[in-house]
Amino acid sequence: MEDKKQKKFVKEITSKEEDFSQWYTDVILKTDMVDYAPVRGCMVIKPYGYGVWEGIKDVTDRRFKETGHKNAYFPLLIPENFLQKEADHFEGFAPEVLWVTHGGSEKLSERLFIRPTSETIICTMYSKWIKSYRDLPVLMNQWCNVIRWEKTTRPFLRTAEFLWQEGHTVHETYDEAQEETLQMLEIYREVAEDELAMPVILGEKSIGERFAGADKTYTMEAMMYDGKALQAGTSHNLGQNFAKMFNIQFLDRDGKLKYGWSTSWGISTRLIGGIIMVHGDNRGLKMPPRIAPIQVVVLPIASHKEGVMDKAYELFTQLKEDFRVELDDREGYSAGWKFNEWEMKGVPLRLEIGPRDIEKNQVTAVRRDTLEKFTLPLEGLNEKIAEILDDIHDTMFKIAANHRDENTHESIDYDEIKEMAKGIPGFIKTMWCGSEECEEKLKSDTGLTIRCIPFEQKHLGDNCPICGKEAKHMVYIAKAY
Repeated sequence: MEDKKQKKFVKEITSKEEDFSQWYTDVILKTDMVDYAPVRGCMVIKPYGYGVWEGIKDVTDRRFKETGHKNAYFPLLIPENFLQKEADHFEGFAPEVLWVTHGGSEKLSERLFIRPTSETIICTMYSKWIKSYRDLPVLMNQWCNVIRWEKTTRPFLRTAEFLWQEGHTVHETYDEAQEETLQMLEIYREVAEDELAMPVILGEKSIGERFAGADKTYTMEAMMYDGKALQAGTSHNLGQNFAKMFNIQFLDRDGKLKYGWSTSWGISTRLIGGIIMVHGDNRGLKMPPRIAPIQVVVLPIASHKEGVMDKAYELFTQLKEDFRVELDDREGYSAGWKFNEWEMKGVPLRLEIGPRDIEKNQVTAVRRDTLEKFTLPLEGLNEKIAEILDDIHDTMFKIAANHRDENTHESIDYDEIKEMAKGIPGFIKTMWCGSEECEEKLKSDTGLTIRCIPFEQKHLGDNCPICGKEAKHMVYIAKAY
């Protein structure tokens, strides 16, 4: 009876085609990635989900340090007057700010807010630390949590509290700040595509989508399985806006006092939601091998038979040298139930070892991405597994890229765009005049937003389909999370 319940549990995932939103909820809960917290809009990231974040953090942090950035930590609580120093920034975040008004039973003389982002506190400290051009560039990053009191939430994609990294740098010139902004966007692209197998489109945000207080915002946009866009990471050239507000000045080489040029950039735990929605299927998760908490799972078959468990432990020990590996030696669960559970969790490669495999000096392997089943000789196994994991990554990336390309359309006919928007059209390439009025009309009429002005431009027509005036850019438009 218990085994029947277990089998039912692993099969109870709503079809993606039937209800994508419910499929997503089923997957994140049944794979033990996350649970709902008793605080509105907050989530508990369980070990398996946090393991994914650790994988993302490791591959990203390594790249940060390779480019000269160092990690630091700044306070969670920030005085109210700091936020008010930057009017545009304050207006952009005011609706999402969570305020602290009391310390114990004592009312605070000045309210504190919990960081929705840390430009204000970090810029305040930079104004204290930076005095000369010799102090530049300042290249700092912090891994932390932030609070944004969102009205509508969904685990990983949009929560009141989430984990992220936020880099904050100061430079001597505009050109250096711009180079930094684009360099960090490229690092994010590397993480998304080379580590998460998630294809992205790089470009600049429109004025209406720009980060509050930035001169320029750049983004990477990914298409989810349901055709919606996910803003997967952003990098901002802040110009001298924050430097002037927070008095970040330095004595330049010519002996004159000048304001610094700053940047900020970040990715968050919403990337986990992206992994799920780009790669998952009706069996559950598909974990990209390079950040998967468990890359290989070893399952003893007929473990009660002599020599099976000894060989399984030997195999586990061997694989541990090169991979994140788990040995499933749990009792009371059938092999079929374990197969279903590890497929649902998306472990890239399953290795089965039983009496017949031992006789033939082999293991039976199953890839999660294709569900292909085959045998591998024990000799040279680690090297072969490394090759298979690389191939799994490449296959997952190609499938996701093909899905995106098949659901990307072109149109410069506004009536056609409005008709397409009645469903979820995927990405639409169109032309845009650059005006905020047209951007707002598009959103109001269709629910579509300008996701980015891509770096790779294509001339689709001379006029903006919304107003008929001369077009300045090709843009990607879509419905978005």
